[in-house]
Amino acid sequence: MRSARLLLTTKALRGVGDGFTALLLPVYLTGLGLSAFQVGIVATCAMLGSALLTLGVGLAGHRVSARTLLLVSCGLMLATGLAFSQAHAFWPLAMVAFVGTLNPSSGDVSVFVPLEQAMMAHAGPDSERTTRFATYNVVGAAGVALGALSVGLIDPLSEALARPRGDLLEAAFVLYGLIGAAAFLIYRRLPDDKAEAAELRTGLGPSRKRVFQLAALFSLDSFGGGFLVQSLLALWLFDHFGLSLAAAGAFFFWTGLLTAGSQFAAGHLARRIGLINTMVFTHIPANLCVIAAAFAPSLPVALALLTVRSALSSMDVPARTSYVMAVVTPPERAAAAGMTNVPRSLAAALSPTLAGALFTATVFPWPLLIGGGLKVVYDLLLLNQFRHVKPPEEL
Repeated sequence: MRSARLLLTTKALRGVGDGFTALLLPVYLTGLGLSAFQVGIVATCAMLGSALLTLGVGLAGHRVSARTLLLVSCGLMLATGLAFSQAHAFWPLAMVAFVGTLNPSSGDVSVFVPLEQAMMAHAGPDSERTTRFATYNVVGAAGVALGALSVGLIDPLSEALARPRGDLLEAAFVLYGLIGAAAFLIYRRLPDDKAEAAELRTGLGPSRKRVFQLAALFSLDSFGGGFLVQSLLALWLFDHFGLSLAAAGAFFFWTGLLTAGSQFAAGHLARRIGLINTMVFTHIPANLCVIAAAFAPSLPVALALLTVRSALSSMDVPARTSYVMAVVTPPERAAAAGMTNVPRSLAAALSPTLAGALFTATVFPWPLLIGGGLKVVYDLLLLNQFRHVKPPEEL
């Protein structure tokens, strides 16, 4: 389907932008003199702003089409990159992060997600839905990995061009904005289907209680994940183990590819053991690895544990999205996507500030222990509450 191909292209492009900005964010901010606590506040502002913006998009859905909302979001992405490159004080940076589209996480928590998810859900039969979402997430993860690898060019380019590192960091955020402009040109080729706007207006009906339960559980998972956003993980590796920017870029590139590739297995695994079991039994080992990384005695051990975590941590993502789309009626899908994404983003926005404060206050990486522990609790609750709620293809 042509629309699906266009959405996959923009997903990959936005992933590249998210990949390099997530790693450059702590470097840029600490280079401006901000503390780890202030970096956490900026990350919180970015994620909180994305959640509120996503909520606003849901409220505006009855007046405009999804295509128009995506185009407006691209304009905001362009403005975010340009403004962030010019803001050098803490409060202006926090303000731009709040009103813009910047993503400090390796996952996609942006305003684009619920709009694209609702479109992808209708792009084929139910039997292929999980694989479809796996492809959607894989291209995004591959883009994030490529973006992370590209940060290794910053220092060589700084030397070759005889320019301060800060100038190239500013240019990187301008590039992020230009990616938004490129996505705008691609989204323009989507059909301006007025039926999409009507669907966004539909809201929740018979599945309301189920969606609220899932949203609450996903929020717990995201609150735990907020302690582990890629920007703060990178900051911990920089400060605690002395990892270089180039090495960090290479590491997050390869783990990003591993994350991307593992999601292809989600569809096959879900057909064998079910969507809920796929989500839980891949997620728990991943979170035990991040807890163990908090006690790692050396950089190689920490990186090995984080690598195993990367191989397992995102296999639940296409399964989760597919499950939500499967257990609601088709007219509720767009509303369900928004309802499960907005609370997740709000919950994830609260914890980076706490994580930044903990990293500042103590040398022990408490955020890894807390974040991993909360996510294990989520897995157990999800299994307990939804193991008997089957999607149509498992009945």
